[in-house]
Amino acid sequence: MRRFAILAVLGVCCSLIPAAADEEPLQGFTRESSAVERQWEAKFRAIPSPQDQREYMQRLSARPHNVGTAYDKENAEWILAQYKQWGWDAHIERFDALYPTPKERVLEMVAPTKFVAKLQEPPVAGDPTSSQQSEQLPSYNAYSIDGDVTAPLVYVNYGVPADYDELDRLGISVKGSIVIARYGGSWRGIKPKVAAEHGAIGCLIYSDPHEDGYFVDNVFPKGPMRPADGVQRGSVMDFPSAQPGDPLTPGVGATPDAKRIPIKDNPALTKIPTLPISYGDAQPLLAALDGPMAPAEWRGSLPISYHVGPGEARVHLKVVFNWDTRSLYDVIAKIPGSEQPDEWVIRGNHHDAWVNGAEDPLSGQVAEMEEGRAFGELIKQGWKPKRTIIYCAWDGEEAGLLGSTEWAEAHDAELKQHAVAYLNTDGNGRGYLSAEGSHTLEHFMDGVARDIVDPEKNIPVRERLYLHSISAVHSDHAGEDRKEIRERADVRMGAIGSGSDYTAFVDHLGIASVNLGYGGEDRDGIYHSVYDDFYWFTHFSDTDFVYGRALSQTVGTAVMRLADADLLPFEFTDFADTIHVYLKELKKLADEESSRKDCSLRLAIRGVPRLRRPARMCLRTSISRRLKMLSTR
Repeated sequence: MRRFAILAVLGVCCSLIPAAADEEPLQGFTRESSAVERQWEAKFRAIPSPQDQREYMQRLSARPHNVGTAYDKENAEWILAQYKQWGWDAHIERFDALYPTPKERVLEMVAPTKFVAKLQEPPVAGDPTSSQQSEQLPSYNAYSIDGDVTAPLVYVNYGVPADYDELDRLGISVKGSIVIARYGGSWRGIKPKVAAEHGAIGCLIYSDPHEDGYFVDNVFPKGPMRPADGVQRGSVMDFPSAQPGDPLTPGVGATPDAKRIPIKDNPALTKIPTLPISYGDAQPLLAALDGPMAPAEWRGSLPISYHVGPGEARVHLKVVFNWDTRSLYDVIAKIPGSEQPDEWVIRGNHHDAWVNGAEDPLSGQVAEMEEGRAFGELIKQGWKPKRTIIYCAWDGEEAGLLGSTEWAEAHDAELKQHAVAYLNTDGNGRGYLSAEGSHTLEHFMDGVARDIVDPEKNIPVRERLYLHSISAVHSDHAGEDRKEIRERADVRMGAIGSGSDYTAFVDHLGIASVNLGYGGEDRDGIYHSVYDDFYWFTHFSDTDFVYGRALSQTVGTAVMRLADADLLPFEFTDFADTIHVYLKELKKLADEESSRKDCSLRLAIRGVPRLRRPARMCLRTSISRRLKMLSTR
């Protein structure tokens, strides 16, 4: 903390020094060292090759490679060999983590008519890897508990708390029922968690074409969107109740000799059986529902009338899993620092996938590899980073951030002592730059984005992001919001939250982190399905890999500047400004919640006829004030 405070003061002092007439010095650099850095960065950005990225992806996505498969290990060993060939000091670190896979999946409607769900994604003509059915991981939700339940079905929209409030207003209870929720509105693990809290005994999650199919664009293979039988796999590990990583070894690396806790009643598992399904399988189930019509905003784009249920529709859901421990293979590559080797700049992207995983994660992994090759070429030319650079290809991200979390837990003390920053990617596409992260690096990343050229628009990617930010404003205060964007020195970064391999670094170790990627102009309709493969990516996403090259240039430049800076380029003005924004948002939420509770209270009091009006007013005022006090604390 003291070191960062000193750097902040020094950074302010350095900013007061007049810059050269032709070019501002880079943040954290002197005028002289900035000039040298820019020369090396120009050499670096000329190296990454779209064709090399294409070849890497074709090789890595040739077969399904989820955790535990032979090709997952083979990919890790191949990535390791590339880094060694490029001159890095590289090795594999292995961890053994709980990785459940499906043994039995049954979904059928038993009343009022019989219907058996396919639970199968068929091959697509012309897409060679979609036919690798014997190797494909079936569609399922990792870390659902085993279960065999039969019950009435209730539609719960996105399955978030507000949706259950609406069900209460409609007089519908899910207690003892199986719920069906559509993807969207929240992270998928929230849906079975909230359902169980309301008494449901099973949960289905489907992809509605309104968000993820023909309502958006043509479906694969004619277009990029999810076809009727496409399914989004995904983890439902209960992050709010248990930290990410191996559920059997919380807080410590899952090495072979680590002490493990039992699976039974493990807090990472769901409380009810859960299964994802396609909208092809969901349509007959939803069409069979009776009860009230779903609110307008709950209705998707299937050719049916959306009812909430329940009714005569009864569903049988059975899921049984292999509760096995599988090996994770993290590739760790290092370039030692020449002046401050005990300060580490860490960069990562995972290499495992649910199936072939061309977009998620390999479009980010191949960009990272080209950065690695480019740094190897710079070293041959005489470049030496001042700080140590560590590049990581993580395993097991899809199931629960397994590889990155276990590595961070195993190296906890070292990372707290040495880590400067962590830079993450998790896939890439076509469009404008997306940056989320620690706001102490917001000004730094704004500077990096000014020096990267958009491959299609031929303007700095920062300028394109700035223009997109203005055009994307659609709020009740659009004029004020656009004015704030125009007048602010730096384009805002989004909050990083959780959801990818940066989680262990920023949320548990407090290491400043950034998550980067390009996108927004392609359609990601094959997310976590068998159709996320080389054929889809080269037809519907970054088809010529020019944004893969831009991602290499962006992240690699950021890594270089962090590694070479005379003073670490943390800046706290944007951080303080963002905290003020969060405080305003929290106050607004508190006021809205207080108003909502007050309105509910008014309705409740009107139903108490025995109280005279003065007593009713007194009760309403007293409780209302108390609610406001609680909501603003």
